[in-house]
Amino acid sequence: MYKIARNLIESQAFTRHLGIKITKLEQNKACLTLPYDAFLGEERINGGAIASLIDLSATCAFWCHPDLSSKSRGATISLNINFMKLVRKSDIFAAAAVERRGSNICVGSVTVRTSNDEKVAMAIATYKLNT
Repeated sequence: MYKIARNLIESQAFTRHLGIKITKLEQNKACLTLPYDAFLGEERINGGAIASLIDLSATCAFWCHPDLSSKSRGATISLNINFMKLVRKSDIFAAAAVERRGSNICVGSVTVRTSNDEKVAMAIATYKLNT
């Protein structure tokens, strides 16, 4: 069931460039890590990198469902992010969970924390997913 979600992370050049890794996959949940690297920002980690981590973690959570197959198709249709604190030279960790799974539209939440467990961002993602 998690093969598709794992493939989303491991097969994309952009994801590999950022260095994003899967920490945990469960039905309707995903945890991903973005290890710190200087190219992400010296004084602060770029918000676009954090947004990418959020989108990918939510996407993985949406794809962690037994009714999906390689023929299923999906896309993010809305991403609302609240950045709460600057991140300086730290790995960051995203925890995503599906809050509602409809017939075609899913809504999920994502929380991003530093290695010191400081909350740095919260997001709501809406995703169109056809089985």
